[in-house]
Amino acid sequence: MLTISSLNIRRQNAEEDLSALELVTFNSSSSSLSQDNNENRPLITANPSSTSPLIDSQSKSRPKMTAAAGALILKMVIAAFSGMGAATVCHPLDVIRVQMQTEGNTYTGFGDAARGIYRKDGVKDGLFAGVSAAYLRQWLYGSCRIGIYAYLLESAQNANIQNGLDKNAIPLSSKMLMGLTSGGIGSFVGTPSELALVRMSNDKKLPLDQRRNYNGVGNCISRIAKEEGLTALFRGAPATVLRACLLSACAMGITSEIKMRLSGSGFFGEDGKLLGGVPLLFVATLISSLAANIVANPFDVVKSRMQNMAVAKDGSTQYSSMLDCFFQTVNNEGVLKLWSGFVPAFLKLAPYTVISLTLTDKITKMVTGKEAL
Repeated sequence: MLTISSLNIRRQNAEEDLSALELVTFNSSSSSLSQDNNENRPLITANPSSTSPLIDSQSKSRPKMTAAAGALILKMVIAAFSGMGAATVCHPLDVIRVQMQTEGNTYTGFGDAARGIYRKDGVKDGLFAGVSAAYLRQWLYGSCRIGIYAYLLESAQNANIQNGLDKNAIPLSSKMLMGLTSGGIGSFVGTPSELALVRMSNDKKLPLDQRRNYNGVGNCISRIAKEEGLTALFRGAPATVLRACLLSACAMGITSEIKMRLSGSGFFGEDGKLLGGVPLLFVATLISSLAANIVANPFDVVKSRMQNMAVAKDGSTQYSSMLDCFFQTVNNEGVLKLWSGFVPAFLKLAPYTVISLTLTDKITKMVTGKEAL
C-alpha cells in the first residue's frame, strides 16, 4: 500500500522529467532556427574590394566625369588666351563697328570712321578704347564659344570612333547646333562684359556733358550696377544671345565643315597642312564669317543701340524692348540701317576667327598632342 510520501516523490520525479523534455525540445528548435537563418543570410566576407554594383559603377564613373571636366576647363582656358590674342589685333575694328552702329553717327563709311576716330582721340583713347572690356569678354564669352564647341566636337568624334565610324562623319546641322549652344551659353554669361565694351567703345563719340568717362572695365560694370541697377548689366541680353547663337552657329559650324571638306582637295597640301594649315583655316573662316555677318548683323545693331542707350532721370529709356528698337530703327532710318557697320564687323570677325582658332588649335596641340578643331 502506497503512502502519501511515496506518491509525492513519484510526482516530483515526473515533473522533473517533463521539464527536462521541454528544455531539450526548446534547444533543438532554437538550433534548427539558427541553422535556417544562417543558411538564408548572405555571406559577408572581409574582402574590401567586394562592393555592390551601384557603388562599383559610381566609383568607375567618377574618374570619367573628373577627366571630362578637366578637358573642358583646359579647352576653355586655351580659348580665352587665344581670344585675348585675337582681340588685341582686332579691337580697333570693334570700336569702329560700335561707333558706326549707334545713334549720332555722322561717318560716311568705314574709312571715314577710322580716320575720324584716330584724328579725334588717337590710338589709346580712340581705337583701343574699352580694350580691357574686350579682354574680360574673352574670358566670359570667348572661352565658352570656342572651348565648349571644341569639347562637344571632340566628344562627337570620339563617339563616332567607338561606333566604328569615320570620326569626321558629323552632319553640318550637328556642328551648327554645337556652335549655337556654345555661343548662347557664352553670350549670356558675357553680357555684362559686352555691355561694358559697347559703352567704353562709344563713350568718346558722345558730347562732353553726356560722357560717362569710365576708367576701366571694373569701374564701368560697378557704376552701371550702382547707378542703373544689377538688371541693367543684362540690358540687351535677348539680342545679344540671339546674335551670338546665329554668329557662332555659322562661324564655328561652317568653319569646321569647310575645313573638313577642303582638307582633302589637294589645294592646301596634304590633308590641308600647307603652312601649318593657316591658309585652309583662313579660307574656311572667310566664308563662314561672311555668312555669319549677313545673318547676325541686324541683331548686332539692335544690341549695340540697346546697350548704349542712356536712362533718363525718371527711369525711362529710348527703347522698351528688342522689338521696339528693331522697328524704330527700320521706321526712322530704313531697313538697310540694320546692316550698318557690316564692313568693320566682317573685317574684324574674319581675322579674329582665324587668329583665335589658329592659336587655339596650335596651343591645344602643344599641350595635349591633339588638334582642337
